[in-house]
Amino acid sequence: MTRRRVRAGLTGGLLVTVGILGGGMPGAAAATATGLGALTPTAAATGATAAAHAGRGVFSHPLRVNNPYFPLVPGTEFTYRGSVEENGRFIPHVVTFTVTNLVKVVDGVTTVVAWDRDFLNGKLSEQELAFFAQDDEGNVWNFGEYPEEYEKGKLTGAPSTWIRNVGDAYGGIHVLGRPAVGVQYLEGKVPSIDFWDVSTVARLGSRTCEPLRCFSGVEVVNEVSPNAPGSGVQVKYYAKGAGLVRVAPKGGKVQEVLSITGIRRLSAARMAVIDRAVVRMDARAYGIAPVYRTTPRVTRR
Repeated sequence: MTRRRVRAGLTGGLLVTVGILGGGMPGAAAATATGLGALTPTAAATGATAAAHAGRGVFSHPLRVNNPYFPLVPGTEFTYRGSVEENGRFIPHVVTFTVTNLVKVVDGVTTVVAWDRDFLNGKLSEQELAFFAQDDEGNVWNFGEYPEEYEKGKLTGAPSTWIRNVGDAYGGIHVLGRPAVGVQYLEGKVPSIDFWDVSTVARLGSRTCEPLRCFSGVEVVNEVSPNAPGSGVQVKYYAKGAGLVRVAPKGGKVQEVLSITGIRRLSAARMAVIDRAVVRMDARAYGIAPVYRTTPRVTRR
């Protein structure tokens, strides 16, 4: 089944147009931004607004991810349930997103390691390590993903792995620190794996009721993939204090819906088990994805 994956950080899967293209990435990243090209006429028109909300790529405390729309507190597990519909067939879909006690240095920045597991019809279809850091302006940035794919319980590879600033991989902002309606931003662009996601802040102060509870003060973001125009729009709802709470489709051949059903703090014993699993996955990645070898092993905070 071909579908557009709900990316990490519910996922997520970024950079604000113009402002961050010009100088929002640390180190050599600014050089890699050239050649990305204009996003859309709308993006060009909102450049001034985007610049006003762009981070400077300064990461004084990168592990302090307290953006109200995407807080990453170690030991927190988020659970999402929904379905994927294609050609009239509905497949149960469950995603768990866990903020680990581990960190990884990527592109010179110490990042938070999140563990994202994706189950279709009760079976693991993908598990991913995703790396995030928050800049001094409150923007949460994407630094890479290592997504293992599974079929009938067996690992088949991780062809969509990318690490920020390695090869053609560009990572940008996952969630804005100071969102404004109409701002368009690039979530990430990695031509070698056909990954290109662009988001626009559609609404602020919205309300949505999910199985967990009702949420107010919600930011609604429309995410598209220019490389796959037929995939439609993923509409993502970010609630203050909770992060991503809903993903819904608009258009596209494959209809996917996810709603948050649980947010819980895990026990120290459970986190120890998870951290060991993530350490094993991290070690395995070096033998599977060549670009991953540019990073050091994960470590504890």
